[in-house]
Amino acid sequence: MVTIEVDFDGTVLWNGQVIPGRPELEARLRTAAVTPIQPEIHLRPNKLVKYEHVIGVMASAQRLGLKKIGVIGHEQFIN
Repeated sequence: MVTIEVDFDGTVLWNGQVIPGRPELEARLRTAAVTPIQPEIHLRPNKLVKYEHVIGVMASAQRLGLKKIGVIGHEQFIN
């Protein structure tokens, strides 16, 4: 399992480690996508983050072939 957090300012963390930019994130996603057994990706957005940052991570993961992606902690967005 991989936990990807998207902080309030759009900073992305991979299992708690800050990812310096989109190329590094996509390299990690690409590596995860080609493993024989893909890991589950748990995407945890901060409640203050702009939606565009979260959807960008999701779009990259899907485009690179990851199949098991779930948003966790999204209850904070439900009114």
